[in-house]
Amino acid sequence: MIDIGKLYCDGTSTGDGLRYGTESKADAHGNAPHRVEKDASQRRPIVVWNTTRTCNLKCVHCYTDSENRKYSNELTTKEALKLIDELSDFGIPSLLFSGGEPFMREDLFKLLEYAARKNVRPVISTNGTLIDRETAQRVKDSGVVYVGISLDGLESINDRFRGVEGAFTRTMKGFDNCRAVNQRVGLRLTLTKRNYEDLHGIFDFIEKEGINRACFYHLVYSGRGSSMYEDDLSHGESRHAMDIILQRTDDYFRRGLDINILTVDNHADGVYLYLKMKEQNREGAEDVYSLLKWNGGAANSSGVGIANIDFNGNVHPDQFWQDYTFGNIRERNFGDIWMDERDPLMHGLKHKKDFIKGRCKLCRFRDLCTGSMRVRGYRAYGDFWAPDPQCYLTDAEIGLDEEKRRYLKEIGEEFPIPSELAR
Repeated sequence: MIDIGKLYCDGTSTGDGLRYGTESKADAHGNAPHRVEKDASQRRPIVVWNTTRTCNLKCVHCYTDSENRKYSNELTTKEALKLIDELSDFGIPSLLFSGGEPFMREDLFKLLEYAARKNVRPVISTNGTLIDRETAQRVKDSGVVYVGISLDGLESINDRFRGVEGAFTRTMKGFDNCRAVNQRVGLRLTLTKRNYEDLHGIFDFIEKEGINRACFYHLVYSGRGSSMYEDDLSHGESRHAMDIILQRTDDYFRRGLDINILTVDNHADGVYLYLKMKEQNREGAEDVYSLLKWNGGAANSSGVGIANIDFNGNVHPDQFWQDYTFGNIRERNFGDIWMDERDPLMHGLKHKKDFIKGRCKLCRFRDLCTGSMRVRGYRAYGDFWAPDPQCYLTDAEIGLDEEKRRYLKEIGEEFPIPSELAR
């Protein structure tokens, strides 16, 4: 995650200690902050747990390809409670209950309450359509620290994206019900060609509705989102989207609005933000460089600071890489699986700087990004260590001159940018 308010506007949020090793205000955005980590490479992973594959919607970009039906072999309540014990013992900073749609799981509240008692900071990722007032109160009472509700555009755009008419209205009722009981809640939006042109409208909507946290995700090629470039933003569109995000976040801060804006799944955003600050002679640019370097980008994300456990108990590098499994928690303890570097991909993910190829290897900002999303590079080129095709930074910006391009060609690491993205 790139915390735009923290980096670009000198703000603060609950994740400062986890992402940047700095103190945050005790009441930052209405919640107790994460502990301050001494070294990003040594932190335990935030675990995204797909509690069920069943979902009441059919989103066009769903990375689990979920539908509204029952699936076999999902973890039982007993197995789920044992998993939470293991995650607590391993010292994870947070457990994200995801899906499918987590509210489709009948024992969800029992699991949430248990996770809260075990101090793993339960978080929910949901489409929000099933959160009535009673459900919102139960979420609050169970100890959930944050509810992230997906909304991928305004009204008709969202409904087309979600595959169900009326989803927008039901999702907004879910927002309202969470706010009514003082449950910390925010917006999650995946940037695609279907919604990015309405970004200003989305920022207007965030302010109008009193939403105090929004995460803008870059598309990752997985599940029903594996069509890759069909819905993804071109490099030019990604830069334009970032310009809008920076501009509107800055406007929020200048007017004293407490709205936490983040971008997710593309560490090039951090470098782009830093370069913009330099271009604008904005105060604090070198401090931002230091914070991004401490974070390490992808060096400390998939395989280190982010983990995924699917509905059947399989452990994956992240939630978008469910076709590669390190082991199953029914057979081995999660911590043992996660720290076992005998698997070549797990070893590489924990030492990404030694393996990334192409323009990523020679990038002058390698320490800030470290190759970004490995799964996107793999989907595009069939190579774990190939460059992320959604890096929208130019050769000039990353210091890739003609001599370096010739070198990459000589060693077979050109990896041409797909024409659909290069615009």
